[in-house]
Amino acid sequence: MKQQIIGLGLSLFVVHVLMYITFMDRSIFWYLYSGTALVMIALSIIQTKLDHELSVGQYLLYGISSGILMYGIFLIGYQLMTFIPGNADNTISDLYQRIEPDHLWKYIVLFLIIIPGEEIFWRGFVQKCLHRHLSTSMAIILTAVLAGSVFIFSGEWVWIMAAMVGGLFWGMLYAWKRSIPLVIVSHLTFDLLFFYVIPFL
Repeated sequence: MKQQIIGLGLSLFVVHVLMYITFMDRSIFWYLYSGTALVMIALSIIQTKLDHELSVGQYLLYGISSGILMYGIFLIGYQLMTFIPGNADNTISDLYQRIEPDHLWKYIVLFLIIIPGEEIFWRGFVQKCLHRHLSTSMAIILTAVLAGSVFIFSGEWVWIMAAMVGGLFWGMLYAWKRSIPLVIVSHLTFDLLFFYVIPFL
């Protein structure tokens, strides 16, 4: 148990340091974040076995449908922000323009490295480890907070909140079905809709 906690703590420290470096130079963000995601995958698979408790058909069904649901939640949230005093909707629009993949290779690393890396690390490793010591709800909440905390270095509160909301959603999905492929497909579906198919910004 002590070894697991130490491993988790060191892994979180490494990822936070790498994310700090990632946001130091926005011009090479995609290169650095791709490398960070590979490290996240490595840290996870050497310390835990990834859960895969559903058939291909099941995780595709649940993954795609939940990804569409998540997109709907974000769409409603964005529309509501347009009625709130301030420039929250403009902040989101500006962030979207900065992080939107503008080359084919960025879509490739997003779908094949970054998204799988995020889900494998945060759900497959961090949340799974925390669940051994905490209740399911506390493990989900704490993992979501930690996932959001790495985006503090971006200086964008919207990014932090989006990561936390996504962490809660995919954390609950993972706790329910115990399938890393499912949450990866769900996250992929959401990002495909968000960035490519029907962007709402």
